[in-house]
Amino acid sequence: MNNISVGTTIHFSGIGGVGMSALAQIAAMDRLKGGNEGLAVSGSDRDFDRGRNLEVKAALEKLGIKIYPQDGSGVNEDTSELALSTAIEDTNPEVVKAGELGLKISHRSELLSGQVNRFDTIAVAGTSGKSTAAAMLFCVLEAAGLGPSIITGGALGALKERGLIGNAFRGSGKILVVEADESDGTIVRYRPKTGLLLNISKDHKDISELNKIFTEFAGNCGRLLVNAEDAPAAALLPGAEKFGFSTGDWKVTAIKAGPFSSAFKINGVDFSLPAPGRYNIENALAACAAAAVYGVSLEAAAAGLRAFRGVERRFVLVGEKGGVTVIDDYAHNPAKISALLGALHQAGGRRVLAVYQPHGFTPTRHLKAELIESFVSGLNRGDILIMPEIYYAGGTAKKDISSKDIADAVALKGHEAVFFEDRSKIPAAVSALAGPGDIIAVMGARDATLAGFAAKILEALP
Repeated sequence: MNNISVGTTIHFSGIGGVGMSALAQIAAMDRLKGGNEGLAVSGSDRDFDRGRNLEVKAALEKLGIKIYPQDGSGVNEDTSELALSTAIEDTNPEVVKAGELGLKISHRSELLSGQVNRFDTIAVAGTSGKSTAAAMLFCVLEAAGLGPSIITGGALGALKERGLIGNAFRGSGKILVVEADESDGTIVRYRPKTGLLLNISKDHKDISELNKIFTEFAGNCGRLLVNAEDAPAAALLPGAEKFGFSTGDWKVTAIKAGPFSSAFKINGVDFSLPAPGRYNIENALAACAAAAVYGVSLEAAAAGLRAFRGVERRFVLVGEKGGVTVIDDYAHNPAKISALLGALHQAGGRRVLAVYQPHGFTPTRHLKAELIESFVSGLNRGDILIMPEIYYAGGTAKKDISSKDIADAVALKGHEAVFFEDRSKIPAAVSALAGPGDIIAVMGARDATLAGFAAKILEALP
């Protein structure tokens, strides 16, 4: 099946997904810069065929990527290689056609590993904060004139402003910043020059399994920087170089928390960050520590972070109406929920209406106790938890848990918590509950409709 091909195009099947679109963009931008061995890029996606995700399709076409229907026509005599996402079945017409033509077939993880191993890569790892820390690091390196590239899971506001999808960019330099996801275990295939480990907490995998994965990842890095503020990460790799609020060469002082921003000093240098919460200061410090390895001064890092434009669905201000503020955030695991609630309360005095939609029956069951605790400890007196049913993308999962189980458990601990079987009733209900000064935080992952749902809540406010 892997015969030598003389084709001139690499075809991405499932090109609309976050991981595949990032790799396709890098390949297309490489070609525009005279690289990628001259290969053109094409792709297909079922969502495009159904009239969905068309803004991504348009952005890919702007880069010269030819989009085909996913009916096999995109795999032809011009095709050199077929790249597959994990969502593509063996019976897909493009896979069948590639087999008939004897084409090389590569999977997303192989292509990503190839990019990581090709560049002077900084791999940003950890169970929380990867997208934001990677985006901050990219901004810092770019401000320092190093022309970095990036492959990440969250769209950068700065790249979207350039008309791109936002999750990938091919710069002029040799440094690649990559979000190294541990969820599928492929992180252990990477051989980055620099590894950056932010934290370790129970997520889709238990701590024991995560420790094995991150230990192997650490052994594959040319150098490793570990966040000393995160006890599990620091304890796992005691011999690694550490960064922290007052660790080694680093000292963070004069922290001033605002509802949507942070001000602080690192080694006496003033930083102004358009993102709130201690966790975002940790992300900024991680970016500074990694950039310092490449000779970037704190002054240059501060300039880059002042221009940070955020990451899609990471503490996004949806709007304000009648004195009520609505934000949208990707927080979905216990650590991220706790960090977000802490940031919302940091400025003090504002009631929080937390609208949280879990994703997947298996991860919700796995994290049930920790999710309950994150709300019990993170909500203040007077705050309200509002939960729609678990988001389910399909498959054969065992449906033996409900959002109601979490809401009821939080209510038993003395907090007001409400479950809605029908999510469409939430905007009106929240509108009736909210008052001037309140913050409505919409939280959850995987569901592409959540940003629009947050907008509906804002629209429903009087």
